[in-house]
Amino acid sequence: MPAKLVWKKKPESEDLDAALNFLSLICTPGKAKKLIGALQDAKPVERAAKDLLRASGLPLLVRDEPHVDDDLKNIHKGKPLAPVLLVRGDFQKRMRLVVADGYHRICAVCYFDENAPIACHIAD
Repeated sequence: MPAKLVWKKKPESEDLDAALNFLSLICTPGKAKKLIGALQDAKPVERAAKDLLRASGLPLLVRDEPHVDDDLKNIHKGKPLAPVLLVRGDFQKRMRLVVADGYHRICAVCYFDENAPIACHIAD
């Protein structure tokens, strides 16, 4: 039986902590905390893996990168993955989508099936 993507309903606290650490590097700590609150409150949506990479402008990591490889193994074992945490970009301001947490998961899903839907929480 082929592998199927399984997503957790909510982000884990460690994913939110990682997102907060990252966001605090690109905005003030207060703004980062507000974005984390918005990510926690956001309703999950699904977006294609390839579209997330394109919107973020991030390169596809190599398949054998350790975190990507671990996520691919988890996909093939049917283990649930945490949703990715995103901050919406702004086309008019030329601001790209920000992947606050889940870059490796996006890349792993691209190798699995670039058209596959990824569970996302998006903050504005």
